Amino acid sequence: MDTVSFTCMADGTREDYELLERRGRPYVAGLPDRLLDLLRSMAHAFEGYKISSLDHVLQTATRAERDGADEEMVVAALLHDIGDVLAPRNHAEFAAAVLRPYVRPEVHWIVHHHHAFQLHYYGHHVGVDRNLRDRYRSSPYFDACVRFCEHWDQTSFDPAYESFPLAHFEPALRRVLGRADDVLVAE
Repeated sequence: MDTVSFTCMADGTREDYELLERRGRPYVAGLPDRLLDLLRSMAHAFEGYKISSLDHVLQTATRAERDGADEEMVVAALLHDIGDVLAPRNHAEFAAAVLRPYVRPEVHWIVHHHHAFQLHYYGHHVGVDRNLRDRYRSSPYFDACVRFCEHWDQTSFDPAYESFPLAHFEPALRRVLGRADDVLVAE
């Protein structure tokens, strides 16, 4: 098995980093499979609602698709709450970070900020300013985030709603997540 020659990154060579790039491609390409597994795990996350977290994101994505949203937005609707599993205190930032290399800035912004916009519906019940979203009013994406939450996210807790199954969204997820550049560069 080929491995790099270094034990400190500063000592690596071009050949070492080319090796890591080649060896890393299959792992990066496996992201859709790992996200599908994460989505499936949401069938048991955050109990107390009338539906599971998985059903919630399926409803959100189904509503987005039925409302004519483009593929990036539908995939974002599907993934918008994946952070609930691994980063429940900053779930929106987590989901937005996963999506960022694959979607346009508007979609990234909506996912990143949707939590503040969702507070409009329940913040006053939990001692949080329900108008927290107003701090983002100058954003060109403000109205789109309001629509995302009002029409798709906050309405998607209905056990009687007929959602598309996860398999329905898999091809779109694979297409959207297959668009990023081959080279990973941290910011």
